[in-house]
Amino acid sequence: MGEHFEQRKLTPLTEIGEFGLIDHLTKNIVLVNPETRYGVGDDAAVLQYGEKLMLVSTDILTEGIHFDLTYFPLQHLGYKAIAVNLSDIYAMNGTPKQVTVSLAVSSKFSLEAIEKIYSGIHRACANFNVDIIGGDTASSNAGLFLSVTVLGSADPEDVVYRHGANEKDLICVTGDLGAAFMGLLLLEREKTVFKADPNMQPDFAGKDFLLEKQLKPEPRKDIIDLFREKKIKPTAMIDISDGLASEVFHLGKRSGLGATIYEEKLPIFQTTFDTAREFSIDPTTAALNGGEDYELLFTITQHDYEKIKTFSDISIIGHMVEASYGFQLISKNGVQTPLKAQGWDAFNTIK
Repeated sequence: MGEHFEQRKLTPLTEIGEFGLIDHLTKNIVLVNPETRYGVGDDAAVLQYGEKLMLVSTDILTEGIHFDLTYFPLQHLGYKAIAVNLSDIYAMNGTPKQVTVSLAVSSKFSLEAIEKIYSGIHRACANFNVDIIGGDTASSNAGLFLSVTVLGSADPEDVVYRHGANEKDLICVTGDLGAAFMGLLLLEREKTVFKADPNMQPDFAGKDFLLEKQLKPEPRKDIIDLFREKKIKPTAMIDISDGLASEVFHLGKRSGLGATIYEEKLPIFQTTFDTAREFSIDPTTAALNGGEDYELLFTITQHDYEKIKTFSDISIIGHMVEASYGFQLISKNGVQTPLKAQGWDAFNTIK
């Protein structure tokens, strides 16, 4: 008699999402080496070798998921691959030092195309004083894959985690929000126009700022330098890759707290605001959920307010509250609604 196997229902990745998958794969990890000070759960892992701490983070960019080569210049792709990884180290209040770069490409790519990617990689490393120390290359049957691992360092007393916020801490964000998302929508719109009529010229008049934020994000090294100059140590910090609301949830949940965010305090540049309206999108929704801003979201004690209040590139957008209060958005007219995180999920883009 043949064996009978019970048919098990398989769980699609879209059902649990990217963060659910990470939690599922990492929930049973047990750290066994004393040098591993902190593993999964923050922008970077923290290792102890000698007096300094080593920070390690890795990221992968996949053609068709993270970028579209119809409109993404190869030089900018190389630059962005480095920049988004350096941002993770700055989000830990550390200094990036080295990167490894791994590349998988299909036969459609020429040597000259790969050289363009690496010209962007070299430029980013030069701009932020980072060494390329190795990597790997492989062939691919499905386009281009770029994976970068970054190594950084920090003094033990300087490292900032996601879980350090306290009740009544001020919630701060650097720069502006939503511009990278608007840049992506512009590029996708002009791609559609190009497909319909290859003779049409793209219409990006007055939108250079938005395109730059999408194609060539700049990690906020200047803010980390400012912290050191002004002797400010955030209580918690994260970089904004999946959208402000999503990152607020990360800080709150890791710290065992809730958060109150004020819509009128969100830093949205006029060009971003106007472009969102062109696409019939609420600018606040773009700022909260657009993603890929690579700005820094951090909390500080109220005692540090005097140190940052004069800096125009840092906005105080809310404060941390007890967990039972949850996550709330206070609208411009004073209405309180639950804050919702609708940030980008890689698995929902897979067809």
